[in-house]
Amino acid sequence: MSKYLTGDKNGIAEFISRFDVGSTTPKVFLFDCDGTYITMKFSPRTGDIPVQNFIIITNKTENTRRIGVLWSGDHLFEGTVETLEMLRSKGIASPIQATLAVLAKPKIYRAVGKQIVFVTNNSTKSRADYKKKLESMGIPASVDEVFGSSYSAAIYISRILSLPPSQKTVFVLGESGIETELDSESIPHIGGTDPAYNRLIDSKDYTSIASGETLDPSVGVVLAGLDFHLNYLKLAYAFAYLQRGAKFLATNTDTTLPSAGSLFPGAGAISAPLIAMMGGERPMAFGKPSQAMMDAIEGKFRFDRKKACMVGDRLDTDIRFGIEGGLGGTLCVLTGVTISEKEWGGEDREVVPTAWVKRLGDLRG
Repeated sequence: MSKYLTGDKNGIAEFISRFDVGSTTPKVFLFDCDGTYITMKFSPRTGDIPVQNFIIITNKTENTRRIGVLWSGDHLFEGTVETLEMLRSKGIASPIQATLAVLAKPKIYRAVGKQIVFVTNNSTKSRADYKKKLESMGIPASVDEVFGSSYSAAIYISRILSLPPSQKTVFVLGESGIETELDSESIPHIGGTDPAYNRLIDSKDYTSIASGETLDPSVGVVLAGLDFHLNYLKLAYAFAYLQRGAKFLATNTDTTLPSAGSLFPGAGAISAPLIAMMGGERPMAFGKPSQAMMDAIEGKFRFDRKKACMVGDRLDTDIRFGIEGGLGGTLCVLTGVTISEKEWGGEDREVVPTAWVKRLGDLRG
């Protein structure tokens, strides 16, 4: 059964402290760090707001709601900064350490409390982009505290995936966020934001792609993420590389992207045509709830999973990510996509958070 923590000081203290006992490795709290707003349709009969009814309408049953864990768009949820700093200070061993932590550099301060990691499926922005976003919202952060799906894919390609020496190049379907993270791991890449691919296909392209004349023989991976400039030419090149044996990877397979009060095609819509062309072969994905992402995070921070917690607003991505990753706990925040504890009710439900709060700031007690 999921425990309701809002207003329960003892319950909050017990929940937070459960991640401290019996481990000398970092105590990690993973936070989903995407947020927007969306217009929803109320059910005239019940007043409920079904997730599948997230639409733009123009009558009295509409309601624009902010969704996210830390923020929504440019709106920071009340208590976010204070809650993060409280967690960063929890677990300090003694009053002396506590005093030193407050006076010392932020890096030392964070080391003696919970390790905060900001996790995102958004492949269009780099870790540096997210650091700027966090700081603009008043949240102190370092690049190392951000873990995105693009970075996760780059880590996998550079440190785990075994490729022939002559096939180390990645063909990118995506934006600059992917390119930046590939660069951070010194991975050569083509496609992506290169203007040469941002055009209509012509008859010569069919011939040169079919013959292999314009294909780069060093391409060993096709990496698909959210691409705002997807076109037939890019798909043709990606398909040609896959047919020739390139590995098929995706930053994430989210089908939709919430933005400007509505839903738009997500990164999953970019890889979907290739999945169909490849006869149903699905790419290895690195966004939540993929455990490839969890493995990459664990590899970087070297933490005990039983002393880690995933905090998020979506059952199907955030909470499932934590449960399938074997974390010590999960916390659902109802300022996001999940709006009621009824959504995980029932004994047969597989995805049930360890605990839940109405808003993140409630963890302050």
